[in-house]
Amino acid sequence: MTNATVTEGRNDHWLVARRDAQTGIESLRAHFSGHAYDPHDHDDMLIGYTEQGVQRFQCHRSLHTSVPGRAILIEPGALHDGHAPEPGGFTYAMLYLPQPWVEHAARRLNIAGLAGVEAAFGQTLVDDPRLTHAIRHAFLALYGEEGRLARDEALDRLLEQLGGHLLATTAAATPAPPALARVRDLLHAHMGANIGLDELVDSSGIDRFRLTRLFQREFGTSPHAYLVRLRLRAARRLLAAGRTPAQVAAEVGFADQSHLGRWFRRAYRMTPATYRRMCEDRLD
Repeated sequence: MTNATVTEGRNDHWLVARRDAQTGIESLRAHFSGHAYDPHDHDDMLIGYTEQGVQRFQCHRSLHTSVPGRAILIEPGALHDGHAPEPGGFTYAMLYLPQPWVEHAARRLNIAGLAGVEAAFGQTLVDDPRLTHAIRHAFLALYGEEGRLARDEALDRLLEQLGGHLLATTAAATPAPPALARVRDLLHAHMGANIGLDELVDSSGIDRFRLTRLFQREFGTSPHAYLVRLRLRAARRLLAAGRTPAQVAAEVGFADQSHLGRWFRRAYRMTPATYRRMCEDRLD
């Protein structure tokens, strides 16, 4: 098997993404000017660094500004966006580490705290030259397709460095109020349905004028934006498994293939067909 590569570009941005066939790790290098990504999240753990320019993004309800040399650490499910606040844009490199792979590798290396899906980092941006070097080394091994041995050694060193940047203790998350939790659970359970605000009101017992505001305060986004995030994450999983964009759109609840494509590109800056092609294993 060889690794799949896709490239997309315009005058103000370009993107090259590759997927390692054996580990499922995606490596992405991109340049953006102005707006980069709409708010979105991933099932994967995102580990990267800024190469050039100033990279600004919201994550964990805070605004972060990254410059060359800083490491970027984003947990699975963390909502984030991206834009370039200065002329000239920014260039960055990112590894998308699938959680099953992270958990298996962390147990093998006996890195406490990294093996669980609740793994959380102490900081989103880190000024640690050793960590940034480890990320860059692992990225180049994967992105440059340097071979399995180089990849494995670099990834082991990366995970060892990441282990030092986990929260020492993970405080138990405060559960959402029951009424809002019912709304969240309804969105998960009926992700593919054409659900309306009336159903959410019936589930929560909260009037529609307050529901969206309270949901936004609790979960950091509106009910509709939360539903779109769920659909996009499911779409990535299905596309990676080989489903066609038309099949995926119907299954996750988008109106049609073009509707899926508009939202997918706003979040990930590539089309569903491009992402599917990147995830296909190609024979040598």
